[in-house]
Formats: sequence, C-alpha cells, structure tokens
Amino acid sequence: MRTIDEINDRIAKGTVVVCAIDEFKAKVKADGAKAAAKAVDVVTTGSFEPMESSGAIINLGHTDPPMKIRSCWLNGVPAYAGFGAVDLYLGATQLADEGESEERGGAHVIEDLIAGKTVNLRAVGQETDCYPRANFSTTITKDTINQFYLYNPRNLYQNFIVGVNGGDRTLYTYLGPLQPRLGNAVFSNAGAISPLLNDPELQSIGIGSRIFLGGGIGYIAWEGTQHFPLQKRLDNQTPVGPAATLALVGDAKQMDSNWVRGCHFKNYGPSLMLGVGVPIPILNEQIAARCAITDDQILAPIIDFSIPRRVRPTFGVVNYAQLKSGKIKIEGRTVRVAPLVSLSRSLEIAHLLKDWIATGKFTLTAPVAALPIDRTFIPQDRRSSEPLNDE
Repeated sequence: MRTIDEINDRIAKGTVVVCAIDEFKAKVKADGAKAAAKAVDVVTTGSFEPMESSGAIINLGHTDPPMKIRSCWLNGVPAYAGFGAVDLYLGATQLADEGESEERGGAHVIEDLIAGKTVNLRAVGQETDCYPRANFSTTITKDTINQFYLYNPRNLYQNFIVGVNGGDRTLYTYLGPLQPRLGNAVFSNAGAISPLLNDPELQSIGIGSRIFLGGGIGYIAWEGTQHFPLQKRLDNQTPVGPAATLALVGDAKQMDSNWVRGCHFKNYGPSLMLGVGVPIPILNEQIAARCAITDDQILAPIIDFSIPRRVRPTFGVVNYAQLKSGKIKIEGRTVRVAPLVSLSRSLEIAHLLKDWIATGKFTLTAPVAALPIDRTFIPQDRRSSEPLNDE
C-alpha cells in the first residue's frame, strides 16, 4: 500500500496523515479497517510503565594523572566499571550502599542526571603504569561527561501478567504490594494502546526502528532479553502472557526527566518509570487490521504470587477491558484492580509522538533486520546431578 520512504516524503512535505492509537481505533470502528488503512500513513502508540531492565552507559573522561576505575559510586549507588578505564554502566535497579537512602537507586541517579542535577562521584582505581591514579572524587552533571546514553536490555513487554496473592500475608513484589486472600490485583501493560500488541507479528518494526524514548529519540537496538515470541497466541496473534521484548538505546542527554522517573517499590527496590512511543507505519491492510485490536480481544493470565516458584499457579485469564474496569472476578469473588502502567501518560506519549511526526520533527526508519520470531525461553532449572541445597 505504501513504503516508509513514501511516508517520510509526506512528512517532509507536511501531507502525512498520522493518528494516535486511540484515534485510529475510533476511525476503524467508524469506517472499517480497509478505509482506515487507505487514509492513514502512521499510527503512534505509547507506554509509560516501570521498566527495570534498563540502565545508562556513562563515559567520564580521563583524569590527570589517568585512572583505571574498578569501583565507582554515583550518589552512593555502585556503577559497574569492569570494562573501559572510565566507562561505567549504571543499572536502574542497583541499590544504594548502606548508609544511603534505601528508597533511591540507579534509576534515581539516571533521572537526576537527565534533569541536569549535580551528582557526586567517588571512584577507586587499579594502579598500573599507564593508569597510576588510585582514588578520585568529584561532582558531575550531564554536561561534564562525554557519552551518556540509555541502553536498556529489556523494555516493552508484549503483554504481561496480572498479579494476585492467594496467601495469608501481604507480598511485596515488582508489581507493588499484593494483598492477602485475593485482596487486590495489579496489571502492568497498557493493553490495546501498548506498542507491541498493535504489531503482534513484528511486521512493521525491527532492529534500527526509530522510536520515542524518554522524551528524546531512540532506536530498537536488538531483541530484548527474555524475548519469547513463541508464547501461546490467540487467533488475532496477540500472546497470552509475556512474549516479545525490545532492547532500546538513546541519547540520555537529549531526554526529558518528565519521561524518565526513578521509583521505588516497598521491600522490593528501585525501578525506572520510562516513556516509550513506537510509530507503526501502515504499510498494508493487515497491519491496519492488527492496530484495530480492542481491550476485550487481549487476554492476560492471573498469576498467584503466594507460591514462590518459577512456574506459579494461575486463576485463569482475563481481558484488558475487564482489567481497566477496575474490578475482575476470581473464583466468584470480586477483586479490585489497579494498573501499574500509567494509561493516561501512555496515551499522552502516543499523541506527543503524533505531533512530532505531523510537524516534521520525527521521521521513520526502515529496520535493518527483522526481530526474531522463533526464540524459545530457556529456564535455569536444577540439573539432575545438582544438590537440592537451594530449595
């Protein structure tokens, strides 16, 4: 129907037709998928949710005399220094050392740097002939370091789970507190407005696709860790549970702390609230039909966290229309539901990205390679010869 080059030409000329995902679904409902596909060039999607498998690459620049950093702390949070002499990787979920605030971690330092705040640096070096310095302390900002970019190994799950607690005590999880005896339920995916659920077969995006990342421009760098496209799927090709994931990269110096926020989960630890927007080029009618998916057509499994195993029991599945209503039924009981994802801010990202495209600020890129669709999921179960000491 159209190519990415043709879409970019229309962006340059100011004639592109772009719809945010909620607008496109309304258009499909009113006019049908075929007419919507013919009329619209690009559909924009978004998500603002905790993405804990995230982090930042930082290059500090060399000291005088030079130093080969092997231990480093940023505002009391350890950063990994096991590669280049002054290269660091700061993980979003890295905990601050003892004596620092328990509610702050790597994600909060990343947010502070993006916001232009000053961060304390303390480093210990390995003394060598070419790197003789042993210690260094200073303060840094994003303007006093060289490279500062997010490299996130796993973002944007294609669907996820619903967490509940069938036990008799409160559980503190990566979904937040789960109340005992099915006291609440929590979900963490935006459903029908979520990027990867609108391109379930990954037809229009791939490695090299340009995206909205943290208020700036980023790219899909690779498949994400735990990428599992072989998850069981419905006839509409949406997965029933966690499936595809993306590794994302982008220049943090160009990002906006409004869309990169450190957060903390009680008795669990820090995480990163991250805004991601993905444009879906309507290259053919099938892609348009997939973007017409509605919340009642997407299912997520209800998982009982009270069983401390890798494979936990479920209470069946539920659709996102039920989840977004605020109440679901589990074994005849009404259970209140809350989203961990911000649905309003996810839509805000979709509309912001729409404006970027409409005004020529953002163009699309064709993938340089497809994302794999045949990855299996390999768990680390105990081998038959190994002892049961950890159980």
